[in-house]
Amino acid sequence: MSHLIEAELSLTGALVAAGLAPASVASAVAAVRADPPAVDLAALARDSVAGGNPVIPLIPLVRAAVAAHDADAAVWVHRGATSQDILDSALMTLSRDVAASVVENLWRAAGALEELARAHRDDPAAARTLTQHAVPTTLGLKAATWLRAITRARHRLADIAAELPAQLGGAGGTLASFVELFGAAAAAGLPAHYAHELGLAAPAAPWHTDRWPVTELGDALAAVIAAVGAFGSDVATMARTEIGEASVEVGGGSSAMPQKQNPVDAVLLRSAALRAPGLAAQLHLAAGLAVDERPDGAWHAEWPVLQELLKLALGATDRAAHLAAGLRLDAPRARANLALTGGLIVSERLGLVLVPLIGKARFDVLIADAAAGADLGELIRALPEASHVDAAALVDPAQYLGLAPQLVDLAVRAAVADGIRP
Repeated sequence: MSHLIEAELSLTGALVAAGLAPASVASAVAAVRADPPAVDLAALARDSVAGGNPVIPLIPLVRAAVAAHDADAAVWVHRGATSQDILDSALMTLSRDVAASVVENLWRAAGALEELARAHRDDPAAARTLTQHAVPTTLGLKAATWLRAITRARHRLADIAAELPAQLGGAGGTLASFVELFGAAAAAGLPAHYAHELGLAAPAAPWHTDRWPVTELGDALAAVIAAVGAFGSDVATMARTEIGEASVEVGGGSSAMPQKQNPVDAVLLRSAALRAPGLAAQLHLAAGLAVDERPDGAWHAEWPVLQELLKLALGATDRAAHLAAGLRLDAPRARANLALTGGLIVSERLGLVLVPLIGKARFDVLIADAAAGADLGELIRALPEASHVDAAALVDPAQYLGLAPQLVDLAVRAAVADGIRP
């Protein structure tokens, strides 16, 4: 509600700033800002039904509050505007403020992940593809991958939030009422004054049915939720009892199983990521049906969807920051898991080294024998053609990390350059 009231007051303030309303009106606006009117939300919701939005019944409340300080100033409230101007602008200031909190949460999460990436730069772990052991990686690179995704999503949301525009177009998006009241030149400059009052970007034109601010914001929020959702999903997998490569500082308990320490934050992040794409798609569908010069229902359909995405992003990023701050990665357990296949996790490397020496057919037999339980190192040592090969080093996962440590360094340097640490 505070954003709606501020959107009305800022329009009046913009008229003063543009020299279109008496300077004395500013005092009444300032007084109402300092002591905004109390609004009975239930009554406002009831009265909103008749006009289809809450701005219509709010206008007399704001006018009365201004009139209490200056009766002559009340005439300038909502002067020339339409309800969509106020509601869209209020949604943009609300979104800007929520986005700032989301960005701060992502900073917190990124800071913790950067520390994890550095600490585990060289700790080997199993990379998994299609849920199975693939090749070795490092715990640090896992953390660096989360860090990169969260940092990218943070930048995207911050950029979009900085572009969120005020809305001012009058009844049909032509600013005709402002032209009639103040002349064409003054009307053309008024949206920029309004945007300045609200702390929003100046609109290039009224966007009553050109809903890019809503869809691009929704996409950025969905990307944020996806980034923290992927982080949460990985942690949920790594924290499984039988994997044990990750643990959380504080787990959630069970009503029936007292031994459990559930990674609740990770579970909630996954839940948010499953919901967000549908909300983003719904937002696009509503915005795409914004027809004529003012939408008939599509605009109304946006409100709850956008607000749900904002709430979801705010909650999910707070949980992501909490999860990252308390996350522990278990290097010894990761090494133990690497050994589960008896060296077969480096089969890719073995093929590159041994196939040129013994041929593909014999190599396939060697791998099949190892998979059946034979000692892989002994099988390699028994090959006359591989007598010069250090079998122990060849099957050591820590010797087949590729550029994983260097990729961690790149992510850490980027984070430091981004200002993640003093």
